[in-house]
Amino acid sequence: MERTMTRKKVTIVGAGMTGGAMAQRLIERDICDVILQDDPQFAGTMHFGKALDESQAASWEGFSSHISATDGWEETKDSDVIILTAGAPRKPGMSREELLNSNAAIVKAKVEQAAQASPNAVLVIFSNPMDAMCHVAIQASGFPRERVIGQGGALDSARYRYFVSEAVG
Repeated sequence: MERTMTRKKVTIVGAGMTGGAMAQRLIERDICDVILQDDPQFAGTMHFGKALDESQAASWEGFSSHISATDGWEETKDSDVIILTAGAPRKPGMSREELLNSNAAIVKAKVEQAAQASPNAVLVIFSNPMDAMCHVAIQASGFPRERVIGQGGALDSARYRYFVSEAVG
C-alpha cells in the first residue's frame, strides 16, 4: 500500500460492526489510510471483503484514502494510531465480570502484537468494559498512559456506580 507523505496510517483491530463502520468513516472523509486487521478464526474473510468494498467505492465517493485488510501484523507496522475494537460481545446472562475476563485475554494478546509492530503508535480502545481494557492495554503495551486512550468511560462508570449502589443498598 503506497501512502502520501502526510497521510497517517491507522490500523483498526477487529473488523466487526464497530471496526468496519469506523474504517468507512475514516477513509470516506479522507482522514487517513486504514488497515483492517482481524483474526480469520473469528472474522473469516469479512475484513477483506469490507476493504475491497470500500476500495471500489473510492472513485464513486471521491476519496483518495487507501484501505486494505490483513490477518497478520507486518502490514500494520509503524501505524500512527491503532484502534482496538476486538472483543467478544456480551451474551445474554453474561456478567460484566465474565465479559471482563474474556475480553482481557483478547485485548492483551492483540495489544502485545500491535505494540511490537508499531511501538510509537497511539492506542485507542473501544473494547468493553473499556475502563478495564485501557488498563490491560497499558500493561500489555508498555506504553505511557497518555498514549492509551479510551473511547469514553462514562457509560461504564455509570454502570459501575449503579451496581455498587444496588449491592450496598
